[in-house]
Amino acid sequence: MRRHPPRHFKQRLLGISLICIPIIAVVFYVQANNHISTIIKENRPGYYAVSHFVDGDTIAVIMQGKEEKVRFIGVDTPETHKPHTPVQCYGPAAAAHTKNVIGTQRVRLEADRLSTNRDRYDRLLRYVYLADGTLLNKAIIQNGYGFYYPYFPYTKAEEFKAAQELAQAGHRGLWGNCNPIKKGEGYESNVAT
Repeated sequence: MRRHPPRHFKQRLLGISLICIPIIAVVFYVQANNHISTIIKENRPGYYAVSHFVDGDTIAVIMQGKEEKVRFIGVDTPETHKPHTPVQCYGPAAAAHTKNVIGTQRVRLEADRLSTNRDRYDRLLRYVYLADGTLLNKAIIQNGYGFYYPYFPYTKAEEFKAAQELAQAGHRGLWGNCNPIKKGEGYESNVAT
């Protein structure tokens, strides 16, 4: 013989549910806001002062009172400071170019929806814009100070590839002064010609 739960049991269950559901909703709301807050902190749009220049494709900026290294998305300039790697052709020129173009102006940083937020060295991956709206990543490639970087997805990949083709055709920068070596899908700088 089957017994039905007493009426007060159903009322208690309803009361407990009415208490628990709002608590669970608040917990989810707080967790979501913490996640959004982290995303906002990591992807803070705005203009930043450059604290120092690492090389042609990496700078350091002051973000929330802390120095953050920023690696330019989609561009690879010849090496100047990589351990166990000799200074590559046009590396010093690329580093000087980036420093001269930015100067003392603030830069605007933009994340890419297809790219990871940070690289394996914990540097922020960003597009870097000058105050006049110039996309520095593309300008470096277009003027022959660096290579289009094809090894991970990002939204401006085709645009950067086209910029490199223009630089190659015009023998700009390293394309006229170095012997770039084909490496996989991309290139690497070699010695001066």
